[in-house]
Amino acid sequence: MNRRSGWVAVLLLTVPVLLACSVGDVRRPPPDRTSPSSGAVATVSARPTAADVHESRIVRVAVPDRYDPPFIEFVDAEQAYALFATCDGRPPGRDCPALLFATRDGGRSWRAVPHPRPVAEHHQLFAAPGLLVLAAEPFAWYASTDGGVTFTHYPGDAPPPVLTGAGGRFQVAEDIGKVARWDGQRLRPLPAQPDLPAVNTVREAGDLLVAAGAAGGRPYAAISTNQGRSWQRSPVPAPDGEVGVLRVMVAPDGEAWLIGERPDRTGFPALWIYRGNWELVRAAGHPDEMRSVAPVGAGRVAVTGPHGVGVVAIGRYERVSWPVGPEHYLALLDDGTLVARGPGEVVLAVGPVGARQWIRVALVGD
Repeated sequence: MNRRSGWVAVLLLTVPVLLACSVGDVRRPPPDRTSPSSGAVATVSARPTAADVHESRIVRVAVPDRYDPPFIEFVDAEQAYALFATCDGRPPGRDCPALLFATRDGGRSWRAVPHPRPVAEHHQLFAAPGLLVLAAEPFAWYASTDGGVTFTHYPGDAPPPVLTGAGGRFQVAEDIGKVARWDGQRLRPLPAQPDLPAVNTVREAGDLLVAAGAAGGRPYAAISTNQGRSWQRSPVPAPDGEVGVLRVMVAPDGEAWLIGERPDRTGFPALWIYRGNWELVRAAGHPDEMRSVAPVGAGRVAVTGPHGVGVVAIGRYERVSWPVGPEHYLALLDDGTLVARGPGEVVLAVGPVGARQWIRVALVGD
């Protein structure tokens, strides 16, 4: 089952959007080899520094203070990467090469990882289980399957095949709009396709394979119980208003959800949960806008937006006092960890619904 959010949850139209977050344009000459060392010195607070989290892992690393906060990407609750790639709010120069760090203990400590192309016009970081991919224009792509010990260079504009494969066993082949299976080399369209007017996403949810899409403002879904060898149309009750894109998402406890994005991509979404058939989930009292959505288990969906953060449960939307604000973007990791990405920090929620432990992770320079 691939929940990434990372794949992040509501932006799934292309592989780069699915897996990536830009860290800004970087236009610079070759690196200055006399730059300060990027070795890490970790200090972790023994107690939470804020009442709203259970633990704060604020780690100091050997990065000059002119660098802007890094982009941090967690693979699971323990493994993550951080990329410093801009300085003073602008593309860095010779004295500001990209600096890469990795953690295997949930952000309690970080080690420096040599960046294969620290000077480039544009840096991006992508991470998935067993995979680290860096984009560095115009030098293309660098992929590592050993945590950054070695990298393979992939020239050209197209993402490397390993990045496509990280999207899951079943994906929508965007160029042809069909459900496909990753065979280790490329996406191969399934011989049997769901009878839907459009397919936006496909996801595994336990023994189910769910395909969904929207056309003409209406939602459509189909399910397969035999790995896509055959499909059955699964009726989706009509929501209030139109749906522009329909996403399949899976909660940490295996619940399958449909998230109906509105045509303007900002309106509060339509929601359905699968319980032998699709049930429309009401959200009385919900705000008008949303930023991100993530099912969190036990029949609940968390939503962030200009209003802050709230949870839809038992037909109602209620504000919650999580350490997450309007600026955070929610996503689910493959191990069920809920991640809230904010400016210069990541907040992790680990544990079962109702007993989650909130952990704030950030890196700060010298």
